Amino acid sequence: MTMARRFELIAFDWDGTLFDSTALIVRCIQGACRDLGLEVPSDERAAYVIGLGLHDALRHAAPGLEAERYPELGRRYRRHYLARQNELVLFPGTLEMLQALKARNHWLAVATGKTRVGLDEALAQSHLRGVFDATRTADETASKPSPLMLHELMRELGVEPERTLMIGDTTHDLQLARNAGAVSVGVSYGAHDVESFAPFEPLYIARDTAALHRWLLDNA
Repeated sequence: MTMARRFELIAFDWDGTLFDSTALIVRCIQGACRDLGLEVPSDERAAYVIGLGLHDALRHAAPGLEAERYPELGRRYRRHYLARQNELVLFPGTLEMLQALKARNHWLAVATGKTRVGLDEALAQSHLRGVFDATRTADETASKPSPLMLHELMRELGVEPERTLMIGDTTHDLQLARNAGAVSVGVSYGAHDVESFAPFEPLYIARDTAALHRWLLDNA
């Protein structure tokens, strides 16, 4: 007997949730700051900004930089990232999890701080083109934790907030869900310490993709 779906729409963050990219992003942010002679942020500070749009992320990572130099810092970040992006892979079990959710007729979406170009490249690289029913990136709507990204996805797919689940590895993702009137699940294998998740009351915190897969099949 097939369990009734609690959630029609399941929206995923990308980096650190589906894609094993947290460590590389941290190194690229640090490398870009080093290139410009700026204070190099700690691993923790660099990881905190993952999930935000690039401009917001760099502003937090290098708060003392003059505003007119952020585009330069962004270019240095992209140069570091593009040089090594082919090293990145999906977390083990991600494809199987997504296929199982598709088979149960959930709408699947991505809500990410990446750019449209960056997400499209990552989807092609990971052979996930066509898997998601809708996607939003930070350069085509408001950056997290504004609810706009998730509101747009819900409107596009015709799903109410109470039937929408947001899954992510950062407080930005969980706050996005709360701001949009949706609920959330956190994952502990990404950018943010799970102790910071508590104020946002996620339904579950998964230690790996296998645990997330099992929870979704039993509870989503």
